Amino acid sequence: MDILTEIVHKRKELIKKTGFAMGASLPEKRIAPLNTFIKDPFLICEVKRKSPSKGNISIDLDAQKQAELYYSKGVKSISVLTEPHYFAGSLSDLIRVKESFPDAAVLRKDFLLSLEDIDVSYRAGADAVLLIASILTKQEIDGMYKRTKELGMEALVEVHDKEDIDKVKEIKPVLTGINSRNLSSFRVDLTIPLSMKQMITWDTNLLFESGIHHQEDAMIALGSGFRGILVGEAVVRDPSLIDALFGAYSLEKHDFWEKLYKRKKPFVKICGITNKEDAYHAQKCGADILGFIFAPSKRKVDPSLLYDLKECDILKVGVVVTEAHTLDPGVKKLLYSGLIDAIQFHGDEEPERCYSTGFPYYKALRIKNEKDVDRIKHYNSPRVLIDAFSDTAHGGTGKVIPEHLISQAQKILPLWLAGGMGPENVKTIIEKFSPELIDASSKLEQSPGKKDHGKVARFIKLIKG
Repeated sequence: MDILTEIVHKRKELIKKTGFAMGASLPEKRIAPLNTFIKDPFLICEVKRKSPSKGNISIDLDAQKQAELYYSKGVKSISVLTEPHYFAGSLSDLIRVKESFPDAAVLRKDFLLSLEDIDVSYRAGADAVLLIASILTKQEIDGMYKRTKELGMEALVEVHDKEDIDKVKEIKPVLTGINSRNLSSFRVDLTIPLSMKQMITWDTNLLFESGIHHQEDAMIALGSGFRGILVGEAVVRDPSLIDALFGAYSLEKHDFWEKLYKRKKPFVKICGITNKEDAYHAQKCGADILGFIFAPSKRKVDPSLLYDLKECDILKVGVVVTEAHTLDPGVKKLLYSGLIDAIQFHGDEEPERCYSTGFPYYKALRIKNEKDVDRIKHYNSPRVLIDAFSDTAHGGTGKVIPEHLISQAQKILPLWLAGGMGPENVKTIIEKFSPELIDASSKLEQSPGKKDHGKVARFIKLIKG
C-alpha cells in the first residue's frame, strides 16, 4: 500500500468513528464571510505541522499565530491542512484561522472524498477546497465540483497524470493545481508540473504546488505559465522567504524550462557550436539545445554568432566558467536580450551564488568520485548535468564517467549526462541508464569546433528514433 492509499484508508476509518466534522465544533450554518480565492499576486502559504516526507516540520505550531504571521506579510490566501494522522492538522485549525482573519481566503487542504466533506468545509469557513483527482472517480469529482460552485467556494482541482486530466477535462476547472510531489512516493521534481501542463487544454488558472524553497523555484514556476504557487514547509521553517516569493511576481520571467519540457524526451544537447552551418544542421536533425562555450576552450565561440543565429528556433545555452561569481558582461547581454536562453555553469560555482550570477541556469558538475556525486544534492537547479572529470579542461575531453558513479547520480535526480558519447556508444548508454538529457561535443567533430554532420545526424537519430 503506497502512502496516498494509506492516507485515504485512514481517513475513511476516521470518518466512520467521528463523522465528517472529525470532532470539530461546527456552526449549523456558515458564519464566516465568503472571499474570492484567486487574487494577484497569487501566493498561497500553508499552515503545516508535519508531512509523510519531511516528518515533523513544526509540530507545536499554533495555526492562528502562523496565519497571523502570513497575513502580516501581505499573504491573503492561506492553506490549512486539516488531515490529523499524517499532517497533524484539524478542522478546528481552519475554523480558528478564518475566525481570526475573516478577510483572508482560506483553502481547506485535505483528502476530501464526498459531498458531505464539501458541506462541512463550507460551514467551517473554507473559501476553497482541494479536490485530488487521483483519489476520486470522475463522477465523484463532477458532483463535488458542482457542489463547491453552488456554495460559492472555489475548487482547487489537483491533477498528477493524463488519467487525472481525462477525469476533469469536461468540467474545465477554473483553478487547476499540479503538484511537483509524487503523492505515492512523495519525491519532488520541479519539472513534473512543466510537463503536465502541456496536456491541459482548457482555459484555467494554473497553480504550482510543492517544491518551492527559494525565489528561483518560484521564478521557474511563474516563468512557465503558472499564475500562482502554493508553499508549505519552506515558509513554515523560514517566514522571511515570503518577501522573496512576492518579489518573484514582479521580476522578468524566463521560459527556458517550460520550452524544454514541451519537447520529447530524451533531450539532446549538441555542445561546442562555433558556426551557423553546424547550428542549423543540429536544429534540422532534431537537437533540443545548442551549447555555446564562452569559457577558455578550443571551441570558444565569438559572441557575434548568437546575433547571426537569432532566427534559429532552438534553445541556446551559454557554457561559462565564472570567477568571483560574475558573469561576463557580453554573456549577460546575450542572456537578457534573449539570444541565449540559459546559462550552464561549468566551473566551481557555489550553490548559493548561481541564481544571483545568472538566471535561468543549470549546474554542470565534473564527476570523479562519490563525493562529487553527493554535491548534486546541494544545487537548486531542477537538473544537474554530470560530466567526466579532467585535470586539464572543464569539458569536451571525450572522457567517460565511470558507470558506478552514473548509477549513483541517477538515484538523486533524473540523469543529464555528458562525457565521451557519440554514435558508437550512445545506444548502449541509453539502454543502461535511460538519461533524460544527453550532451555531446567532441565525439561529433571533424576537428575542434567543427562538427561532422554525418555523425551529428546519426547520433540524434539513434537517440530520437
